[in-house]
Amino acid sequence: MKLFNKTWKLAIAGAIVGVLAALLAFFGNPANMAICVACFIRDTAGALSLHSAASVQYFRPEIVGFVVGAFIISLITKEYKATAGSAPMIRFLLGMIMMIGALVFLGCPLRMVIRMSAGDLNAYVALIGFAGGVATGTFFLKKGFSLGRAYETKKANGMVLPIALIVLLIIGVATGAYAASTEGPGSMHAPIAISLIIALIIGIIAQMSRMCFAGSIRDVILMKNFDLFSIIGALFVVMLIYNIATGNFHLSFSGQPIAHSQHLWNILGMYVVGFGAVLAGGCPLRQLILAGQGSSDSTVTFLGMLLGAAFAHNFGLAGAAAKAATETEAAVAGGPATAGKAAVIACIIVLFIIAVTNKRNLKRGK
Repeated sequence: MKLFNKTWKLAIAGAIVGVLAALLAFFGNPANMAICVACFIRDTAGALSLHSAASVQYFRPEIVGFVVGAFIISLITKEYKATAGSAPMIRFLLGMIMMIGALVFLGCPLRMVIRMSAGDLNAYVALIGFAGGVATGTFFLKKGFSLGRAYETKKANGMVLPIALIVLLIIGVATGAYAASTEGPGSMHAPIAISLIIALIIGIIAQMSRMCFAGSIRDVILMKNFDLFSIIGALFVVMLIYNIATGNFHLSFSGQPIAHSQHLWNILGMYVVGFGAVLAGGCPLRQLILAGQGSSDSTVTFLGMLLGAAFAHNFGLAGAAAKAATETEAAVAGGPATAGKAAVIACIIVLFIIAVTNKRNLKRGK
């Protein structure tokens, strides 16, 4: 969109998202996790009883807001276009894989940047893996990787997810039927109205600016283009200022909220996310935005992430947060258990298989 046709304008967009993220943290979202698409999808899966991890169950209005915000603005700007048919089952699998990698690290790329802005050195380590994953995916893009083209379909197809999420939110608010955590990350949240309004605005900005964490690094590698990267940089600076001003900046590996210092698995977890995001055509946030503007393929990816979150917690694949010792309990190092480590390795293998077996013939353009 022409509103964000300059790098400095994109930086302003990132700064605004940073301010909105800070507001979510101020009004009650977990410390060091003002916005985390992976965590929000995980909490929502728990609210819908797709998993039974009691500390991470809450129907996050932010998920609704991101999708619906993108949906509304794409209708207004006439960028809404219902499409489908680009390797849906592979995209579903990529959604699951990205979620498993994110939950081993304990955050999506957006939360990684937010954790970095709060001084979490574990997130800086994870950035190495994420950038490496994006670079690997970009290598295969250069070699001709493609999941094929999406085809235009009836407009109603692209409206299913926004409408379904609105209905689910209304049901939750009206009946209180969903599971809800009484302690842990799921119990920490801003008021519903504030969360929804802020997320709607973020959804609008993300759609208009093409905000994507994987795409920002991909564009630098492919085209030496820093436009999308300026969004991420500005968001980081704003959150850094907020964390310093509120006393939430602590430069360390230990003592970080909802984090662990198992460096190899932080790196490999985010390597999976970066690699998967490039193959899928966008990071978890970007998938929600694309789904909002009509892509059924991104809706399928979202459903993969939702099931992936349930799978990760039902089968012990998600990383555990580190905990300091108390008078009654010993310290916990955190990180993934053996099942989670095995899942990450399996995900990397599957990503390479997908990347190698889905290359078009560059000479024939197929």
